[in-house]
Order: sequence, then C-alpha cells, then structure tokens
Amino acid sequence: MSILVDKHTKVLIQGITGTQASFHVKRSMDYGTKVVAGVTPGKGGTFHLDVPVFNTVQEAVKETGANASVMYVPARFVKAAVREAVEAELDLSVCIADGVPIKDMLEIKAMLHGSKTRLIGPNTPGIITPGEARLGIFPENIHTPGRIGVVSRSSTLTYEAVLETNRAGLGQSTVIGLGDDMIVGTAFEDILELFHKDTNTDAIVMIGQMGGTFEEAGAEFYKHLKHRKPVIGFVAGNAVPFGHKMGYAGDVITNGSITVQDKRDAMTSAGMTVVDSINNIHDELAKLGLAKA
Repeated sequence: MSILVDKHTKVLIQGITGTQASFHVKRSMDYGTKVVAGVTPGKGGTFHLDVPVFNTVQEAVKETGANASVMYVPARFVKAAVREAVEAELDLSVCIADGVPIKDMLEIKAMLHGSKTRLIGPNTPGIITPGEARLGIFPENIHTPGRIGVVSRSSTLTYEAVLETNRAGLGQSTVIGLGDDMIVGTAFEDILELFHKDTNTDAIVMIGQMGGTFEEAGAEFYKHLKHRKPVIGFVAGNAVPFGHKMGYAGDVITNGSITVQDKRDAMTSAGMTVVDSINNIHDELAKLGLAKA
C-alpha cells in the first residue's frame, strides 16, 4: 500500500551525526523506519543512535544492503552526496537541504540521468508511507494509513493536504514532497505514474505553487493516460496580485509570465478536479465515494 518506500526499505543516513539528523533520524526509527546505517566521513567504525557509521556510502551498502538514503548535509555538499548515492546504485535518495546551487543541480540531474537512483528534493520534507517508513522530516503524527496518494511542490501545504485526506476519512498510501527549489530530482509526472501503477492507491491529491512549469508538465502527462485515477488538485498563490513577486525560486525561470490560473487551467483541461481552496479537498474526495481508511 505504497510507492517507493515501505517497512522493508533499508535506509542509510548521509550525515547521520549532525544535530538535525540525530533529531529526525531518532523520530524515524521510533516510527518503525528500518535505518540500517549512517555515513559520516572520518567517523567510520563508530555507532550513532545504535546505528553503525561508515566512511562512505559504498561501504554502508556493501555491509548492510541499504537501498535508500536520506541526506542531512549542507547544500554545498549535496552534489558529492548524490554522486555517492548514484555510484552505490541506491534506489532512492531524499535531499532535505535547500538552496543547492543551480550549477550543482544541473550536474546532479546529469548524474541521475540513466542511473538507478531516484532523487526526491532538494528542499523537501521527504517521503512517508504512513505506519511503515518515514524518510525526512514529516510530522509523522498527522499521517494515517489509507489509499490516497499525496504529491506536493509546497512543503507546508503538503501537511494541509494530508489533513484534508484525514478529514475525508481516507488516509494516505504515500506522501511525497517534490521540493520547493527551482530544479528538483523528481517531477509530478514521475510520481503520478507510480501512483497509477499502485493497486492500493485509489485517488491522488496534487498540490502545486507559483513558478516554473511543473504543474503543466504533470497535467500533460495525466491527460494522455489511458486509465486515469481521480486527481484532486490545488495551486497555491491564487490570491496574490498579478506581477507580485513571491520569491519562489521556480518563478525566476518564467519571470512571472505563467500565472496560477494558467496552471489551474492546464490541470482542469487535463481532467483533474481543481479546487479554489485547499480546505475543499476533503469535500471532493468525499464525492468519490471511496472506502474509508
């Protein structure tokens, strides 16, 4: 009842000995996440949070069989961390850091192309399959196992979308924050495809925001699917006056020329149900008549 991560996922933590990493990794472990290793250069052979620490990702994978990672490293070290993950052939890596340099992200995208590794983020709260695994910084107490997939480009509104699925009594299969930065590792269409292949995801909540063309690309992909699951969409920023600069990194690319309404129109045209307020999501989910969680 999930995509990408579940109770069997073996997780290693890149930068495990940092203060923030320690706090969130302990919460993830208490949640039941299978954290099998940590990586901090120069601290190999030690233990942290009762987890063995290695000098490199390659060593950690070889010794523990880890197949996913969470990166708690500063933005300037993300490129090196991703390179290690790719070279170790991890299935999934989650990058929490924000402000990764654009040049680095362009190089990272090139690294990922053709590799085995999928990157979630940067600048993401992560990914969580309720009741099974938490990779990142999600407030785990608000999540409920269920059959609604949630994918969002707005970190804070991801939590609001989760609460809306709870209000509808449906819970979540998997929740994913794509990341708020201008360039991210995984796009809406990638996650929409995975949710459509997941037999235990009945419907999807998709949250967009100002800037870039992420939502349009996701809508175009959805439009051409032969068998489509219901998608309830919301795009943040509709109340902002035209031309006002919010400061979202993605808005730099389009110079404010693509409005929130443009995104809403693309999603509606593709067959998604787009709501005016995030608080209306549970109403639309209720109309689908899905089984309660």
